[in-house]
Amino acid sequence: MSTRVAVVVGNPKPVSRTYEAALTLAEHLGGADLVVDLADHTDELFDWSSSTINELVQEVASSDVVIVASPTYKATYTGLLKVFLDRFPHQGLGGVTAIPLMLGAADTHALSVEHGLRPLLVELGASVPTRGLFVLDSEHADAAPYDRWFAGAEHLLPSTPATSTSQAVSA
Repeated sequence: MSTRVAVVVGNPKPVSRTYEAALTLAEHLGGADLVVDLADHTDELFDWSSSTINELVQEVASSDVVIVASPTYKATYTGLLKVFLDRFPHQGLGGVTAIPLMLGAADTHALSVEHGLRPLLVELGASVPTRGLFVLDSEHADAAPYDRWFAGAEHLLPSTPATSTSQAVSA
C-alpha cells in the first residue's frame, strides 16, 4: 500500500518559494499526491459552505503524510494557513503524520516552526514525530537544508517509496 503525501502551502503568493520548498521536501517522500496552494483559493477560504475547500480539507485529512508550509510572518505562520486549518474539526488530522515547514529571512525566526506551527498541528490531532524544518529564504533552492533534515528525520516517518528505497540501499 502506498503512502499518500499531501502538501498545503499557506503563502498568499501563488507558486512561491514556500511552494517550491514544500515540493522539494515532498520529493524526499516520493513526491506529492495532492498539492493545495492556498493562494489559489483565497476567494473561497472564508466561505464556510465552499464545496471546493471542504473537499480539500477531506483530502488532506485522508492523507498519510501532510507537509504544512508557510513563510514566517511576524514570527508565525500566515493568516491564510490559519484560516484553512481552522476548517478542520477537533482531531481532524488524527492518523495523519504532519511535517511543519517554514521559510524565513533570518535564523532569528527559526523557532517559529516549533513554537507556532507544530503545536497547532498537534492540537488538530496530527502526529508530528520529527522536528519541523526551517529554511532560510536565501537557501530555499539549495538541496542541503532538506537533505540534512531528511537524514535525521527519515527513520521517524512512515515508509514511502523514497524512504523504502533509501532504507533498502542502506541495509
